[in-house]
Amino acid sequence: MRRRVIRRTPRRGADAGMTLLEVAIAILILAVGSIAALRVVDQSRREIGGQWPRVLSEIAARNRAEELVLHGTAGPRLPEEVEMGGLRFAVTTERQATEGGLIEARVTARSQTGEGSSVLIYLLPGFGR
Repeated sequence: MRRRVIRRTPRRGADAGMTLLEVAIAILILAVGSIAALRVVDQSRREIGGQWPRVLSEIAARNRAEELVLHGTAGPRLPEEVEMGGLRFAVTTERQATEGGLIEARVTARSQTGEGSSVLIYLLPGFGR
């Protein structure tokens, strides 16, 4: 019996495969895309991290507004600085009488790094809840 020998012929044309230059270009494109994706993730992380003081200042301002509603305008003197989440906030309240006999109170809470929030409420003069 005779053996058949199968010989491979070198590929030519479109079936030749990828050259070293094509592989290098593909790796370069993937590297640039990966760097761009990492920069976007890092920027998003920074933006989300910067929101934390703003969220806490909003909570501090709302807490002070609720204290004003509970204690009324004749309540105890509240501290000008509060600490929340490891950050200190300066809390100010500006009061002004309205034509309808209510008191408009704007409560502003600002962190040491500058982020802040403001809440506007209307109070009945001399009454708490």
